[in-house]
Amino acid sequence: MTDLQGDSGIYAREFPALDRVVQVGVAAGRVIGVDFPTEVPADAERDHPLLDRIDDYLAGSDRRFDDVEIALTVPTDHRRVLDAVRKLPRGEQVGVDRLARLAGFDGEDDEDLRTVEAALRGNPVPLFVPDHRVEGAGATPDDVARQLRRIERD
Repeated sequence: MTDLQGDSGIYAREFPALDRVVQVGVAAGRVIGVDFPTEVPADAERDHPLLDRIDDYLAGSDRRFDDVEIALTVPTDHRRVLDAVRKLPRGEQVGVDRLARLAGFDGEDDEDLRTVEAALRGNPVPLFVPDHRVEGAGATPDDVARQLRRIERD
């Protein structure tokens, strides 16, 4: 696991590969939020090991983020979905119905599919829970998701 023990704060850096900033919120050594603003917030620290790992990932490194501790305060059924997303291999893309089945839901049930889509839209830590690997609605902005999929294909 990545040692973030004691780390707390907002960390952000511009990444030309995304034409965006990646902002990571850390509390008590766990990632609690990821955003993609257009500018680095004035109060954000620009140096952090996670930002270095993101830089490596965007440069084509095949390292995963599954060792990064995240804090999810989401309903249990959403957690099941996000846990399944976290296990998707780099470069793989699945539909919402397939993800539903991977998370233990019925991939043909409308209510289950709505639950999966809601979990994806509410993902507080995109990139570390790579919702860009799921076709359809996710928390990662569309332009960023397209870039991430391109990077993972190359």
